[in-house]
Amino acid sequence: MSAETPHKIRLEDVSKVFETPQGPVEALRRTNLQVGVNEIVCIVGPSGCGKSTILNLIAGFFMPTSGQILVNDRVVFGPGADRAVVFQQDSVFPWLTVARNLEYGPRARGIPVKERKAIVANLLRAVGLEEYAKLYPRQLSGGMKKRVDLARAYANKPEILLMDEPFGALDVMTKEKMQLELLRLWQQDARTVVFVTHDIEEALFVGHRVMVMTARPARVAGEIAVPFEKALDPHIKTSPDFQRFRQDIMDMLSLHENGNGAQDDLNDC
Repeated sequence: MSAETPHKIRLEDVSKVFETPQGPVEALRRTNLQVGVNEIVCIVGPSGCGKSTILNLIAGFFMPTSGQILVNDRVVFGPGADRAVVFQQDSVFPWLTVARNLEYGPRARGIPVKERKAIVANLLRAVGLEEYAKLYPRQLSGGMKKRVDLARAYANKPEILLMDEPFGALDVMTKEKMQLELLRLWQQDARTVVFVTHDIEEALFVGHRVMVMTARPARVAGEIAVPFEKALDPHIKTSPDFQRFRQDIMDMLSLHENGNGAQDDLNDC
C-alpha cells in the first residue's frame, strides 16, 4: 500500500484484556494496524494469539481496553452496516433457499424488489450458483454453502469484509476454489478485506499484505508486502519466490512464537 493510499481501518495502540473466572487475560497489547481502501490484509499468527479478537474489535462486537479503532476516520463504538463478517462456521439460514439467503439482507434494508432481485442474480452468477438458486443449504456441499456465505456478505454491500478463517473447514481443493472465488468477486467489486487465517500460503495468495502476530498477548511482529499479482493462478504457490516468502513468514512466526520482541522491538528500530 502506497503512502498516498487513504486508510480505511486504523488500530491505534489497541489493547484488549478479557476478565475471566481465572483472572484477566491479555489478548492484545499495543497493536497498531492500518488497512487501505480496497486492500486485502491477511493476519497470521499462532493459535489463540488474538487474531479473531482483532476482527471482533473492528466489527464492533468488542470494545478495546485501551487505544482506539477507526473506520473512515471515525472511532468504532459498535457494529455497523459498513462491516460484514464471514465466519469459519456456515451461517446460512437452513430454512431459506440459496436465493432467499442472498436476498435476506437487501430485503431487511428495504431495497426495492426489482433492485434486490438484480443484486441476487448478479451474485449467483458471480459465484457460480445460478442453477442452485432454489435449493436449500442441506442440499449443498460445504464449498457451495461457503459460496452462499460469501455472496450473502457481498449482497449487503458492506464497505469492509471481515473474514475469520472462512475456508478453514474445507478440504484443500475446495479451499483453493474458494480463494479464487473471493479474488474474482474482489476484482469485480472491490472491498476492503481483513482476512484471518492459519494458512500461510492462503495469506500470500489472497492478500496484498500479510501481518504476522506474536503469541498472546498479540502484537505485530512484522508485515510482508506481497509482490505477486492477483492473477487467479494457483500455480504461483509452487514458484520459488512464493515459497521464499512463505519461509520468511515461517521464520518470523518462529522468532516470535513466545510473544517476545514484536512491536516493542520494531518501534525501537
